Amino acid sequence: MSKKLKVGILGATGMVGQRYVTLLADHPWFEVVLVAASPHSAGKTYAEAVAGRWKMSVPIPAKVKELSVLDVNQVNLIAEQVDFVFSAVNMAKDQIRKIEEEYAKTETPVVSNNSAHRWTPDVPMIVPEINPEHTEVIKYQRQRLGTSRGFIAVKPNCSIQSYAPALSAWQQFEPTQVIATTYQAISGAGKNFEDAPEILNNVIPFIGGEEEKSEKEPLKIWGRVDPTDGVIIPATTPVITSQCLRVPVLYGHTAAAFVNFKQKVTKEELISALESFRGVPQELQLPSAPQQFIQYLTADDRPQVRYDVNFEHGMGISIGRLRPDKIFDWKFVGLSHNTARGAAGGAILCAELLKSQGYITAK
Repeated sequence: MSKKLKVGILGATGMVGQRYVTLLADHPWFEVVLVAASPHSAGKTYAEAVAGRWKMSVPIPAKVKELSVLDVNQVNLIAEQVDFVFSAVNMAKDQIRKIEEEYAKTETPVVSNNSAHRWTPDVPMIVPEINPEHTEVIKYQRQRLGTSRGFIAVKPNCSIQSYAPALSAWQQFEPTQVIATTYQAISGAGKNFEDAPEILNNVIPFIGGEEEKSEKEPLKIWGRVDPTDGVIIPATTPVITSQCLRVPVLYGHTAAAFVNFKQKVTKEELISALESFRGVPQELQLPSAPQQFIQYLTADDRPQVRYDVNFEHGMGISIGRLRPDKIFDWKFVGLSHNTARGAAGGAILCAELLKSQGYITAK
């Protein structure tokens, strides 16, 4: 690619924003030319704005370090300087919905990590390997917004990435009922151990809003675009029930899941479906795509966060402990990296898909 697309990061000083900054440092298609955050950070250099709260294990990329942070509310000023934006703003949901639509109406595509627009019916919620066809709803969203180029696309909740990909690989066997309990890292709340002393030697059995997301978001991902109404119609099966716990882990969401299927299926067939599952990102060899989307681990004590969370640079999913259950048909354990695949990395892969489909172009 001869000329990189110009990218702005909204909410660049938070943990997810910082992950965007590091993952995009040497991206072959995208270049970070602008960072924006709250008015409190505006006017500072990026290095000054994150001083004392840089949470990544690598240094701030040199190209971003001296960028002057803009006020995220300066929509027109920011939109004039970029081809599209990644959104990771920390605001109330109604404010997020409003400001993301404001950016879209400046003809600036928005790829969002936030949950505010996940249930807007004409906003695609994308896991690129699973539902790339949902980008077709963008043309209907543009009609509603009155735009020719601007739109909003979102990625789903980070925790569902630890079990929904396996269920997607098994759609041919018709899963009907699922129990999923997730054990979620503290970085999912934008914190590290220094910020969250309450998690040390502790498990917190509540994460606000998380169980509803875990039960409903996969159904939108498995839904279909209805061209009559110009919206995404969620699937109705499988029925999912969940519990979500916060555990003393920095990166990595683990899920313990139980599944019933309509069809009889063997362990060998289930494992084969996992290992052979590929999508458009693999076919197109998108820059952030894992070569192997899902790996199956045969050892009884895997997957483990310590050994497996960085599989495929954090963009792959690890599944293990697949075995028959006394009440359900099968049970398994899944693991995903919550800020790579589950947040910034997943959104970057989504943007790569949108670029390859012609939805994101240079202004």
